[in-house]
Amino acid sequence: MKILVVSDTHRQILYLNDVLKQVGEIDALIHLGDIEGQEEYIRSRVSCPTYLVCGNNDFFSDLPKERELEMAGHRIFLTHGHYYRVSMTTALLKDEAIARNCDIAMYGHTHRPEVRREDGVTLVNPGSLGYPRQENRKSSFILMEIDEGRQVHYTVNYL
Repeated sequence: MKILVVSDTHRQILYLNDVLKQVGEIDALIHLGDIEGQEEYIRSRVSCPTYLVCGNNDFFSDLPKERELEMAGHRIFLTHGHYYRVSMTTALLKDEAIARNCDIAMYGHTHRPEVRREDGVTLVNPGSLGYPRQENRKSSFILMEIDEGRQVHYTVNYL
């Protein structure tokens, strides 16, 4: 199973087209917020399930602020992250994932890609397609692949 994870497009949605060309066919698309009204465009670009959450810049959006998914035996908590103060620490996010019995917590907001495991929870941030803030300032996204043995593999990618 191949899942594309993106965040913080901030209306720079055409970068998504470049990502989709680069990654090929996907089984699901996760967007972790700051979509800024481009929900329908995102859904129109793929023919797979899409899971979107609301970010701090998604004013007047009907998107949920959080979601929980189950994929291949993994419980995944989705949030933009601003309610959990992820710009300062991921401790609250990790604790929330544990409380929800999730082994993966995905978030955006910081515009910096990250994948790390802590206390049984894998914390995943794809960075930003629209306005990256990490050192190389390249738009980033994550490919999450779940193999037949239900092992999860993450790859941070750049445009």
